Amino acid sequence: MGANELSAALWRQRELLDLLLFKYDTEHLLLAAGKSRWIPRATHEVEAVIEQLQTASLRTSVAMVDVADEWGVEADAKLRAVIDAAPTPVWKGIFTTHLEALAALSNDIKAVRSQNDTLLRQALRSTQEMLNAIGSPTDTYTPDGVPGRGTATPALVDTKV
Repeated sequence: MGANELSAALWRQRELLDLLLFKYDTEHLLLAAGKSRWIPRATHEVEAVIEQLQTASLRTSVAMVDVADEWGVEADAKLRAVIDAAPTPVWKGIFTTHLEALAALSNDIKAVRSQNDTLLRQALRSTQEMLNAIGSPTDTYTPDGVPGRGTATPALVDTKV
């Protein structure tokens, strides 16, 4: 393996991060629209991309070790160290572009994921408040001393999705 293989592995990571960002954006739109029916499917798709990304990261790490060895860098070096050791300005430019794109995608993913977490917490809080408002009847006794059911707090629940 060499620099070409490392560049190809980094391209694959970029493609998968871009796909992950798309999946998180899709999940965000579903959450914002209140389409909770599709959230499990969207989450499953996110998990599938993350699994692919883990495999791609492993391939990138293997390619990185080979390039690091070839260019005289420590085997566990980060991409920045490989860039600094690049023998030509062309490779330095190519790997710098990869690093910048990976960092930008990672930042975008973190932002959307944070927004999704906020929306999920809001939905959970709303659901809990609704369940608390509905209440449940409690066991009571009638004036005759016979066990009976209390009355629940009336609540309006929209059953149409």
